[in-house]
Amino acid sequence: MVSPDNSEYDVDLTVTLTEAPGAAPTEFYLRSAKGILSPEPDSIDSNLPDATAALAAVEQFGEEVFFPVPRPDRICTQQYGGPQVALVTGWFRGRKVHSKLSRTDGCEIARWRAMAPLLGGAEGSTGAI
Repeated sequence: MVSPDNSEYDVDLTVTLTEAPGAAPTEFYLRSAKGILSPEPDSIDSNLPDATAALAAVEQFGEEVFFPVPRPDRICTQQYGGPQVALVTGWFRGRKVHSKLSRTDGCEIARWRAMAPLLGGAEGSTGAI
């Protein structure tokens, strides 16, 4: 992983998505410089199905999702949304990201839905690619 000092990107994220236990993971990349994605559609810089929507989600929710502030008063519904797990690593605006997203309870499902475009899928229940 390249440090932000040596990178041309201010968003440089790798998403490793596993749809179910034992399933082969899928890897996505999102990289942008000053809010601009690579103009090459097949570029390794951003290989998400909708990189523009993924960048918008990251810009809108990234700070809250990647660097959450503990809230002891937060109540999460005890519901199971599915076995999907996504590990997001890299850099966001000069800060190192290492964030695991899942669908294990209501709060985690909300985080998943907020970042669905970054996870390769729509806001739907699975995030399927």
